[in-house]
Amino acid sequence: MAESGTVFYTGRFDRTLDEKGRLTLPSTWRRAHDETQTFLAVPVAGHITVLPPDEVEKIRGQIKAIKLKDTAAQAAATKFFSESQTFSFDKAGRVLLDGELLKQAGIEREVVFAGSLTKFNLFSPARWAQEKALAEAPGSGDTVQRLDI
Repeated sequence: MAESGTVFYTGRFDRTLDEKGRLTLPSTWRRAHDETQTFLAVPVAGHITVLPPDEVEKIRGQIKAIKLKDTAAQAAATKFFSESQTFSFDKAGRVLLDGELLKQAGIEREVVFAGSLTKFNLFSPARWAQEKALAEAPGSGDTVQRLDI
C-alpha cells in the first residue's frame, strides 16, 4: 500500500534485468505508489525518462485538450505515445519494459536508475558514465549554481 506524502526520486541504484526481462524499482521510490498507478516510460536522448503517476495525469489532461482539427499536435502526440510505454509494477516492484524501448536506450542487462527529484531516468552503465562526465565537464559550472538553487 502507498504511503501518504510526496515521493522524491533521489539517489542512484544499479539493477539488472531478471531472466524474464523485468526491472525492480527501488523500494524507496515505490513506497508512495501502489500497483494500480500508471507510470510513463519515454525514450529521451539515449536513455529512458520515467514520469510518475501525477505527471502522467497532467500530460493526460494536456493531450485530452488537443482539438482533433489540430493535425500537427495530433501527429506529435501519436509519435510521442507510440514510442512511449505505460506501466505499473507488481507486488514485488517489478516492471516489464518493451524491448524496443530498452534497445533505443542501449540497455541490454545492466540498468542505472538515476533520480531527478520529480522523475527518474534509466541508463545503460555506459550512457550513465557519459551523462555524468557531461555534468562534471570543465565549463559546465557548479551543479548548485547551474540548477540555480
